Amino acid sequence: MKKDIKNKEDIQLLINNFYKKVIDDDQIGFIFNDVMKVNWKNHLPIMYDFWENSLFYTGAYEGNPMESHKKLNTIVPLTSAHFDRWNTLFNNAVDENFEGEKADLAKQRAYSISTVMKIKILSA
Repeated sequence: MKKDIKNKEDIQLLINNFYKKVIDDDQIGFIFNDVMKVNWKNHLPIMYDFWENSLFYTGAYEGNPMESHKKLNTIVPLTSAHFDRWNTLFNNAVDENFEGEKADLAKQRAYSISTVMKIKILSA
């Protein structure tokens, strides 16, 4: 039996696994690797804080992911398929490592966040 997401170390494992999938992905990897040329040393700690706050309400994250994704959309038009692929990779990363209440919450939050972004960005 897999364990549930319990702390920041678990979140780091999840996010590292997820972004490895993203980097290697033939559908959305180019956005991170070629278009945005993400500085992972800077980006990953922000994502750790974002997800720690999303699951444990730590207050660790301050930012506006909607604005950054709206800007990204002006550089490379995002599609429904991009959001769907992001969700699939995230869910796979969760399911490969964790199960339980927080794992389910992480997948639920990811779906909710991406759905809101998809609606706001694609209907703009």
